[in-house]
This record gives sequence, structure tokens and C-alpha cells, in this order.
Amino acid sequence: MRALVIGAGMMGTALVYDLVFSNTFSEILISDIDIKKAISVAEKINRKVEPVQLDVNNYDDVIDLMSGVDVVISAVPYSHNYLLTKAAIEAEKHFLDLGGSNEILKKQLSLNEKAKEIGISIIPNCGLAPGLVNILAVQGAKEFDYVDEIHLRVGGLPQHPRPPLNYQIVFSAEGLINEYTEPVDVIRNGKFQSVNPLEDLEEIIFPEPFGTLEAFNTSGGLSTLCNYFLGKVKELDYKTIRYKGHCEKIKTLLDLGLASNEALIIGNSVKTLREFFIDLLYKKLIYNDEDVVLLRVEIRGEKEHRLKILTYEMIDYYDNVNQISAMMRTTSYPTSIIAQMIMDGRINSRGVIPPEYCTDAEEMIKELRKRNIFISKNITSGEK
Repeated sequence: MRALVIGAGMMGTALVYDLVFSNTFSEILISDIDIKKAISVAEKINRKVEPVQLDVNNYDDVIDLMSGVDVVISAVPYSHNYLLTKAAIEAEKHFLDLGGSNEILKKQLSLNEKAKEIGISIIPNCGLAPGLVNILAVQGAKEFDYVDEIHLRVGGLPQHPRPPLNYQIVFSAEGLINEYTEPVDVIRNGKFQSVNPLEDLEEIIFPEPFGTLEAFNTSGGLSTLCNYFLGKVKELDYKTIRYKGHCEKIKTLLDLGLASNEALIIGNSVKTLREFFIDLLYKKLIYNDEDVVLLRVEIRGEKEHRLKILTYEMIDYYDNVNQISAMMRTTSYPTSIIAQMIMDGRINSRGVIPPEYCTDAEEMIKELRKRNIFISKNITSGEK
């Protein structure tokens, strides 16, 4: 079997690494508009990887390349994922992506019947959040007779934070700004609500050396969970974890208008304030510190008339041996695992289906454990 990874950046590199060492595929194609990047990934991994030049804006070329493989994974910016989904349907190939946009997801879901008719699986939002954290939430909720609250908390952090923001870019700066500026879907008091990002600040405690951190509203993490759990739970929310003080500082920058599309003249060029801010973030917040990813899913409800709290927790560190960041590991490895589950029959759902509705969480936890990513599961209970 052959797999195609589109995009030879950080996430694409980790995807290829895991696909190669899974032994599910005889060959992996890594494509990028910059062939040098694709060649670099192939040379780094140095086993059954073929670099290919591909411009994802050339629709016919995309279909031609997809036609020669069994499964396709997108590791390019989410803005391309709808057209890539259409191309996968035309090529009649299974397709996965890392997600990042609720609007793109809605357009992908509109293609459900077409994908189902030809018998392929289109699984968007397969990364960390949305992705892994959503799989845990849906699976955990099934262990209750009645679910009252579900709280999802995820953060990618530098192990050695530097001021002023105590944060480094671990994925797209564009995606980060979207998370910090777009409306946030939640369920409160049993009703769907749209709330503001960077609000509802709370303290959250992890084992040392992390101690007390902060978490606050950001967009996109829940994916379709609000629709799924509406009428089933009283409270559902997703928040991003950061070192204390980050939220207030980033909010001040955004209040100054740095995420706006107002034109800014710099010398002989014109940029928006948002573009300028993105450039600034890339310049100041990439300092290549070893990172860590923190995850916690807390579900409260009842089982056999007893109160029950189920907690999933994960702390994953930078892989020094293979030089793969924790964010790359926890985003790309679940996606690679889902692709393998499609090919070996553990996932046989067809159509456009987010991973939380077709992926067994216990299987995912077991597969991640093989990769030294450990998710603990703790249950506490008491009398009603």
C-alpha cells in the first residue's frame, strides 16, 4: 500500500516518520511545492520515502498524484483542505487532514454523501485539538449514564519559557491568531452559546515543574462536539493552556488592533496590521526551545446513580532522539494512526466523518503508548 503526505513542513515530517515505521505502507510519497523540502524529509528518514513536487493549487496535478496511492494526508494550511477533499473524492481515495477551521469543516461535511457513495473515508480534524482530545471526550462520555459537564484543556508550551509572552510558535502563527480572535462555541446551562476568545480565564494545575498555569477560551477546539452534545450535557467547553500572564499580554496586543486588516505602509510596501503581527510573531517567538504538550479531559456525570468524574491526562515532551517536537508528535501521530486504522479495517466508516465518531479511544491510547505517548485515565466517584 502507498500513502501520500501533502506538505513537507513540521507536521508532514512527523507524519512521514510515523507512517514509515508503522510498516503498514510499502511506500510513502512526500510532496511539497518546494521540492528541496520534500527531498530533505526523504533523506532525513531514509526509508521507502519518495519526494515529489506538487503545487496544491494545480487541481489536476493533485488528482493525478492522489490516483496512485491508497490514502492521502494533508499537512498544508487548512485553507486548502476543502479542495483537497474534493480532489480525493474525484480520485476515489481515503483522505485525512489536521483541521483548524470550522468553516472549512462545514464545507467538507457537505460532501458526505458523495464520499459515502464511492466508499471512501474522509476524516477531517485528525490532529491534537481538534482531533485526539475530541476522541477522548466522546469515548469517555459513553462510560456514563448521564453526563453533566465536559471540559477540554490543551496547550503546547516551551519547556523554558522566555518573556514577554512565555510562548513559542509550535505551529502556524496564522492559526494561532485565528484561535485567539474567532468566536468560541460552548454549551452553557444546556444551551449553545458563542462566547469571546481570551475570556473565562481560570487556573489549572499540572504536576511540577509546571505547577499553576492558566487556561482561557480559544476557538476551534470543539469542532462538532457542540452539535453532538447539545441536549445531552449542561456544560461543554474547550480552553487553551498557557503559562500565567500570557492571556492578558496577548489580549493587550490584540486590543491595539494588531490582528486587524487595517493597511500599514512600510517603506514602499503595504501590509495589513495582521500580516505585520504574523511576521513579528515568527521573528520573535521561534527560538527552538524543546516543547511540551499538556492535555486534560474532565467529564462529570452519573453512572448507576453515583457521581463520577473521569479524567484523561497527557504530558508529552520533545523527542530528543529523533528531534521531533511534542506538538509534532501529538498532532501527527494520531493522524497517522487513523490512516493506518482505515487501511487495516479498524475504521470502516465511509463518508465525511470527524475522527471522534469513528475512532476507538482505547485503540488510540494503545497505539500512542507504542510511541511513548502516555495518556492516563483516572476515575473518582462518590454517593449522589
